[in-house]
Amino acid sequence: MSVSPTLTEDPNGRRRPRVEAAYEAIKAAIREGEFPPGFQGSELAIAERLGMSRTPVHHAIIRLQAEGMVELHPKRGVVISALSPKDMREIYDVIIAVEGMAAMLAAERPGGERHGFCASLEAINAEIRKAIESDDLERWAELDGRFHLRLVEGAVNRRLEQIARVNLDQSYRARRLTVRLRPRPVHSIAEHQAIVDAIRIGDGAAARDAAQAHKIGARDMIARLLQSYQLFRL
Repeated sequence: MSVSPTLTEDPNGRRRPRVEAAYEAIKAAIREGEFPPGFQGSELAIAERLGMSRTPVHHAIIRLQAEGMVELHPKRGVVISALSPKDMREIYDVIIAVEGMAAMLAAERPGGERHGFCASLEAINAEIRKAIESDDLERWAELDGRFHLRLVEGAVNRRLEQIARVNLDQSYRARRLTVRLRPRPVHSIAEHQAIVDAIRIGDGAAARDAAQAHKIGARDMIARLLQSYQLFRL
């Protein structure tokens, strides 16, 4: 993995500073297992591995430590935090609360805004259907994460989005490990659509309930898989 040592672009084509680029690069390496739980190394070694300079990596690691994704030790350097099944359940509990609130707030937006937002969710859901039909579960996991992040963005609440991003990144680690162990997620398409339908008609309570029920099901399924396959260190 190599990232420009100066500036890079975000998915919208905007230029972003080195610290943000370093933060996203390290977080992606943790999410995708390039830096697995328990991995340790110096800031310099991580910077060299990413093709970046040390200063932005240092600031990015401080931020990731505050989010619970890494730990800093005087002699061991940077250590990637491991998550237990209990940690993962707590993460999902936060996501359930945040996404329920986000769906309700999205449903309270003006009608024109709601319809455009719902169209963007349905476009992602259509791609999810294609991924499931082609049995591309890795692609499904990526798109599913995109759907849920877009859902939270629809609340237009910066603080809510910050909380969601941290916990969605953490939950992705469990989904990546279990993606081939779980039943094909065919029900996710209809469950997503139920959220979208409630937002479109402006029914905040129904949108909240649909979003929370969807994530409660995901939490319980992940918990069963982690226990069944004895995945105690994520």
